[in-house]
Amino acid sequence: MLKTIMSISGKPGLYKLISKGKNMLIVESLSADKKRIPAYGHEKMISLGDIAIFVEDGEAPLKDVLTAIKEKENGNVASIDVKKADDKALNAYLAEVLPDFDRDRVYSRDIKKLISWYNILVTNGITEFNGAATEETAAE
Repeated sequence: MLKTIMSISGKPGLYKLISKGKNMLIVESLSADKKRIPAYGHEKMISLGDIAIFVEDGEAPLKDVLTAIKEKENGNVASIDVKKADDKALNAYLAEVLPDFDRDRVYSRDIKKLISWYNILVTNGITEFNGAATEETAAE
């Protein structure tokens, strides 16, 4: 499921891949307006399925981190307010979810983005973050 959710550099929020055109992608905003827009090749886009968080001995896939947040929050929106939280509170929150995250390479802005992405996904009813395994078994 995370393979079809995109982050586009320079645009707020997350976008769901709807269709592919000749030289663009059609994406739909996961915000309240559900607006569909074209995303061209010159825009930096990345699938949430391709993102990982640095840990002390490598990287942890974003799907695993989101699943850990979901377990901590019992599937609800995150209990921390990213707009009001300071760096210490953000680091403490991520340490509860991912104890071995690399404190030198994961900045507070990354934690804010992670939590806001989680909130957007949960608000839109996307709570299955490990969907790749079920998609692969369905294809067989």
